[in-house]
Amino acid sequence: MANLLKTAVAGCSCPFLSSLGSCKVLPRKKDFLRTFHTHQALWCKAPVKPGIPYKQLTIGVPKEIFQNEKRVALSPAGVQALVKQGFNTVVESGAGEASKFSDDHYRAAGAQIQGVKEVLASDLVVKVRAPMLNPTLGVHEADLLKTSGTLISFIYPTQNPDLLNKLSKRKTTVLAMDQVPRVTIAQGYDALSSMANIAGAAALEQFKSLGAEPLEVALKESGEGQGGYAKEMSKEFIEAEMKLFAQQCKEVDILISTALIPGKKAPVLFSKEMIESMKEGSVVVDLAAEAGGNFETTKPGELYVHKGITHIGYTDLPSRMATQASTLYSNNITKLLKAISSDKDNFYFEVKDDFDFGTMGHVIRGTVVMKDGEVIFPAPTPKNIPQGAPVKQKTVAELEAEKAATVTPFRKTMTSASAYTAGLTGILGLGIAAPNLAFSQMVTTFGLAGIVGYHTVWGVTPALHSPLMSVTNAISGLTAVGGLVLMGGHLYPSTTSQGLAALAAFISSVNIAGGFLVTQRMLDMFKRPTDPPEYNYLYLLPAGTFVGGYLAALYSGYNIEQIVYLGSGLCCVGALAGLSTQGTARLGNALGMIGVAGGLAATLGGLKPCPELLAQMSGAMALGGTIGLTIAKRIQISDLPQLVAAFHSLVGLAAVLTCIAEYIVEYPHFATDAAANLTKTVAYLGTYIGGVTFSGSLVAYGKLQGILKSAPLLLPGRHVLNAGLLAASVGGIIPFMLDPSFTTGITCLGSVSALSAVMGVTLTAAIGGADMPVVITVLNSYSGWALCAEGFLLNNSLLTVVGALIGSSGAILSYIMCVAMNRSLANVILGGYGTTSTAGGKPMEISGTHTEINLDNAIDMIREANSIIITPGYGLCAAKAQYPIADLVKMLSEQGKKVRFGIHPVAGRMPGQLNVLLAEAGVPYDIVLEMDEINHDFPDTDLVLVIGANDTVNSAAQEDPNSIIAGMPVLEVWKSKQVIVMKRSLGVGYAAVDNPIFYKPNTAMLLGDAKKTCDALQAKIRESYQK
Repeated sequence: MANLLKTAVAGCSCPFLSSLGSCKVLPRKKDFLRTFHTHQALWCKAPVKPGIPYKQLTIGVPKEIFQNEKRVALSPAGVQALVKQGFNTVVESGAGEASKFSDDHYRAAGAQIQGVKEVLASDLVVKVRAPMLNPTLGVHEADLLKTSGTLISFIYPTQNPDLLNKLSKRKTTVLAMDQVPRVTIAQGYDALSSMANIAGAAALEQFKSLGAEPLEVALKESGEGQGGYAKEMSKEFIEAEMKLFAQQCKEVDILISTALIPGKKAPVLFSKEMIESMKEGSVVVDLAAEAGGNFETTKPGELYVHKGITHIGYTDLPSRMATQASTLYSNNITKLLKAISSDKDNFYFEVKDDFDFGTMGHVIRGTVVMKDGEVIFPAPTPKNIPQGAPVKQKTVAELEAEKAATVTPFRKTMTSASAYTAGLTGILGLGIAAPNLAFSQMVTTFGLAGIVGYHTVWGVTPALHSPLMSVTNAISGLTAVGGLVLMGGHLYPSTTSQGLAALAAFISSVNIAGGFLVTQRMLDMFKRPTDPPEYNYLYLLPAGTFVGGYLAALYSGYNIEQIVYLGSGLCCVGALAGLSTQGTARLGNALGMIGVAGGLAATLGGLKPCPELLAQMSGAMALGGTIGLTIAKRIQISDLPQLVAAFHSLVGLAAVLTCIAEYIVEYPHFATDAAANLTKTVAYLGTYIGGVTFSGSLVAYGKLQGILKSAPLLLPGRHVLNAGLLAASVGGIIPFMLDPSFTTGITCLGSVSALSAVMGVTLTAAIGGADMPVVITVLNSYSGWALCAEGFLLNNSLLTVVGALIGSSGAILSYIMCVAMNRSLANVILGGYGTTSTAGGKPMEISGTHTEINLDNAIDMIREANSIIITPGYGLCAAKAQYPIADLVKMLSEQGKKVRFGIHPVAGRMPGQLNVLLAEAGVPYDIVLEMDEINHDFPDTDLVLVIGANDTVNSAAQEDPNSIIAGMPVLEVWKSKQVIVMKRSLGVGYAAVDNPIFYKPNTAMLLGDAKKTCDALQAKIRESYQK
């Protein structure tokens, strides 16, 4: 009895219980039922689950025997996925050899290798070609199928009635891959489309990029039939179509045709007379040759010449790319099996004649053409069929063009005229408000320097934006000039202001030494083995001449500090201009060093400090410089963004200290100084800018270093809080200017220092990690304006010139970053989301399923591709995967493959970071291209490897006007022939937007850790090329 009870429990969820009544224990039936119902552990209320457990089912993968067929129905990756689901899998020996899948690959994936008869006798058989006579065995494959088994294959039921009769005798259930409905939910199972794309149909879309224009028949008629497939057109339409074709045949050189009608022979669209009217030497490509062909002169399976016209009528085009075709078809099969049987334990699907359009019921009923030997093809018409094709949504580019067209020429000119009017009015206002001639001259210097900086920075190549940021960081260390001017005492400072000045000179020196060394390290990474030798030490000659000549002139009694400031300023301009190209970048860094050295020398020469004070100045700067050099020497290049942020904080702090020190020094003279109000205003503004720069840079450093969370900190009412802080900061200048007391003045400066520091924290904390490129450039710009404030405060033309250069540099880089995201600067700085083109409606829904591949599949794709583009994102930086990728690129290049990189302007955490990381790994800079340089090459590219990127390759930016990233310039990777996306998961990027490219038919996902995946790819590629 105990054994019987155990049997009953084990079968309580399967049909076995239905036959329990026939057991020979009927006399004990009453006791059995009583015991079953009263024993709580044996009481089963669960309904009987239909279907058969996956572990009891075997899927068979036979070798294709159709002539020239090299594909296989399941790839090793597909086998692995089905085994993971619970299926048993058997593969015929040699089934995947033609597709470069060995038996060992299948064994490693979990399959057993058996003979053809054992494989065809499986519970579920998957094939590419419909069953046919096996010439070796002399038996039809259909006769070898298991009775009441299941077959999944291309069937073409209308053309193969005899095959259906054979399958019916075996009581087979048949799923025809050629009958999968063309509905959104079934995109992942649409084998007709995936095979047609391999055959070349998808290539036709690329002709549009070459200027091809679609032709329209004058007679309007919908060509869509049931299930989303093409229908047979009316007689009137065909006549109009033939007339158009006859005319075009006389004009074109190449004809490509793909027309098919489900269940029928391919329609003949081009008669013999049309073909013979073409110019001699023309080519016709018949992609419908396997179904009879669209050209009357086509010979299926052959390439031949008919009266000077070359005919390509191959019927095995997908097999000519067997690995890719098999991988795609395998994905279609595995996704279909998972979709039709959603139960996690049992394999079961229900065929219903009553179903809604576009549902899984529609997919199942349309695909199943035979159920237990009964032909149920064609499927009945679904309910709720859409009455018409949906209105095609306008692209972002079309909407932007329409928006631009609404701006009248008058409004456009009026806007421009108003801007110039405001600018010129402001200049007049500055002239009227100028307290003295010196201020007007300083404003003139500032304006001209800003214009020079604007035009100079625009010429810097994007690949050198990181060295540009670093060299401007070093030059901004000229805040040391302000500290030197205000230092006093002897060996030690004797007053508060002198102590603040000494501290400013010390921390500024950290910037100078560290910035130039980091710049030199980065530039050295861009050197290629083929570059000619460099003799940069020769730049010591102009440096020695400039500084030594000034000291000699000073010793001779000449006061030429202003001329030396001019020379230093021009050298700093040359530093930025030198970074415009790789060839002059090292000259630029040398000029920056000469400019800073000359400026510091002229400052000391003008001050003429006593030996004790000179020792104090030298000690402060030497200590700061030593610290800067130590940091710059030890820092990893991947940590460059946080180093730049940390150095920016030093500039901001130096500006605050200098402004407060200057106020303390100048306070006794305010009563008699005509420019007292100007000095106080500039000191107040300099303190505010420096405070925001200091604290904002520290927060940016914390986020980049991982000390703080990278996610934005969205405080409740943060906009009100920031507005209040700004109002308090601006309001503080009123008592500062009106009350002449020292206590009020120093209190206001201390208050604005604290308020600006808090504001820097609240502003920067609300910005996410992916927006750090803009934050870094804005902070770079702030440091320049802080330097300008020091220049006005101390009436120092060098600080004003250099500050204008750095301020305009950071502003332009910020603009470039914002354009690259199609966002406004205010949107980024205030922690906002969305682009300027976002329509604001509901984003489009992304349907379909993704395709996953394993390393072996990826290796095959890489080996078969001749043109490869790699598009890295921040994920590559985080994983430090640049080294295996660089080695992989080197190996592929040695095999004659064209390998390049495509870099998005905001990839990484600061401008140009990825360029530097790739250079560090030894990637030649001439194969690393910017987005604008490479986007037009994607349609001609065989394979794109997306490594750790998401938003920068998101097609929703172009396809969905309602997307939060609508209009953002992106790398158009989906236009290539094949894409492999390497990510940890299918998760969204920083913008929290789903990426449609993950679900496109030409995209394969290689999920996992980027570093481990890149290492494995490198190792396997090396192994494959060494064989």
